[in-house]
Amino acid sequence: MSISEFCNREVVFAKRTTSISEAAQLMRQYHVGNLVVVDEINGQRIPVGIVTDRDIVIEIIAQDLDINDFSVGDIMGPHLISVQQTAGVFDTIRLMRTKGIRRIPIVNHEGGLEGIVSADDILDLLAEEMTELAKVPTREQEREARTKL
Repeated sequence: MSISEFCNREVVFAKRTTSISEAAQLMRQYHVGNLVVVDEINGQRIPVGIVTDRDIVIEIIAQDLDINDFSVGDIMGPHLISVQQTAGVFDTIRLMRTKGIRRIPIVNHEGGLEGIVSADDILDLLAEEMTELAKVPTREQEREARTKL
């Protein structure tokens, strides 16, 4: 299964110049804990970073800095990890584990933003799959009981 089959395609994003206050308002409005930071190039949104609510707290609030002096481009991580939309789920899990990241943008072959997936999204998918797998023995017993009568 490719990661694009279940990633969240409604990505809340911001530009590098988005103020910290605007970023926080977007997070609140859309009930998300992160924004994908993008540059618009040739009509596509190219992900260049991620800013989380934790980044705002750790980098600005906890240091008692003036939020008006910073934009999301100032506090986003310097090295964004993304994955091609054709990547498999387990390849994506392996990449997230190796890099120690909880969310990863999904991009098309031109680098344009297609979606995002989080560790929680993958856990939900795996839990659903495991629940279905757990039903197999019961169904097998039911089938066997019907055919043995």
